[in-house]
Amino acid sequence: MATTPTGQIELNYGLDDVPRPFAKALGLGLQHVLTMFGATIAVPLLLGPAMGMNTTQIAILISSVFIASGLATLLQLTIGSRLPIVQGVSFAFLGPFFAIIGTTDGIEAMSFIGGAILLGAIVEAAVGYSGLFGLIRRYITPIVIGPVIALIGLSLFNAATLQVNTITGEDGSVVLAGNWWIALLTVSFVFLFSLVLSRRSRLVSVFPILLAVVCAYVVALVMSEAGLISEANRGFVNFDRISQSFADAPWIRSIVGERSLFFPWGAPSFDVGFFIAVLAAYLASMIESFGDYHAVARVGGVGEPTTQQINRGIGSEGVGCFFTGLLGGFASTSYTENIGLIGLTRVASRYVVFIGATALIVLGFITKFGAIIATIPTPIVGGVYLALFGLIAAVGLTNLQRADMTSQRNLLIAGFILFMGLVVPDFMNQLPPDWTFLGQEWTTNLARSIFGSGIAVAAILGLFLDNVIPGTDAERGMSSGPEPLLDPEGPPPDAVA
Repeated sequence: MATTPTGQIELNYGLDDVPRPFAKALGLGLQHVLTMFGATIAVPLLLGPAMGMNTTQIAILISSVFIASGLATLLQLTIGSRLPIVQGVSFAFLGPFFAIIGTTDGIEAMSFIGGAILLGAIVEAAVGYSGLFGLIRRYITPIVIGPVIALIGLSLFNAATLQVNTITGEDGSVVLAGNWWIALLTVSFVFLFSLVLSRRSRLVSVFPILLAVVCAYVVALVMSEAGLISEANRGFVNFDRISQSFADAPWIRSIVGERSLFFPWGAPSFDVGFFIAVLAAYLASMIESFGDYHAVARVGGVGEPTTQQINRGIGSEGVGCFFTGLLGGFASTSYTENIGLIGLTRVASRYVVFIGATALIVLGFITKFGAIIATIPTPIVGGVYLALFGLIAAVGLTNLQRADMTSQRNLLIAGFILFMGLVVPDFMNQLPPDWTFLGQEWTTNLARSIFGSGIAVAAILGLFLDNVIPGTDAERGMSSGPEPLLDPEGPPPDAVA
């Protein structure tokens, strides 16, 4: 199918395009997997050790996360928004999950986490499929959407620096030295391939991230083998580590037995306090996804998502999270990293994302492939994030072009909610551990979850200020025309080219 640019964005491949030959489509799909890989394994690598899991249990946890993410992405592509948006583990849930871990015994926390995910997923699916979430779109203008999407990128700066910075022990001693030059080298490769060499080669223009990661990986491997990067450095990777990682991982994950595919951590357990805390994270996740739908539609050159797409998207995320609870993983949401990839490569093909989702499921079962990818030094992943997250912030701010930004009203509201989206979470993070809100644990967890998310803070303040302070429709950037008609309901992309 020939690519047809839509709106003002010229794409290499549009929503319905199928890249040929299949090898190209496969490479583009794997690039999505590569982009989300660091964030996908980050949550289980953070939470697993906190629960005292051993290496085998963490491997199972990562396997569950991959399978659940792939399944949730397929649901989004077929019964959801049908936008090329990847689903993965949400960082919005880290606070509540750590709270659950802190009040339960070891791996038992996974049963309570699973129970809270299942209950919250039912609520999210109900909110989406009932049309409730889509109804609020009439109150959401570019003045709100722009800063919220920008904060999706800006609020993730820690996710980038955590991949690169030095790791220290409790006594302040250096455990692993950070490596910023590898990260910045990766960024340089991203700019080189996406903005310079892409002008000379269309192939380079659709694989900038993959090429940047491969080149940075080769540099790190050569310098590690030459002894220029020590084993105590986060940029270290050598052939011994690669072969050991490959040998230690089993080929196929067992789907029956003690750690079966479904409920690998045992039957779910339910607690009202845990449910409320996780429900607040679901709220933040839905607000983030709402912004992501607009971001991916914009970089995909299709304008704005329709109300029906938003409803189905949120509903399918609820269904995806429900399956995540069954599979023993963590709650999923739309992935900002991959939206940045679409904007960078100008490849918005659903078919490509479908291949990436299938690859995620395969990687979840064939763990040796994941073991090899896991040897990518974290500074390289951090470098990719440095390039992509800033792009998301810029995409968000372009939404403000649709409003009258010569208006003092709009400038003050947009600037205020953007700034507060950074200030309030920082304030919440500095509160003492024994701080309470209204003296109740559940209200405290609720406050920490909502006000600890810059996206939630900006959305709440933006909705209030933009709809209370007088302003004309033209001033606020509200379209007077009919709702966008793009709501593709064609058959899902085929599994083979």
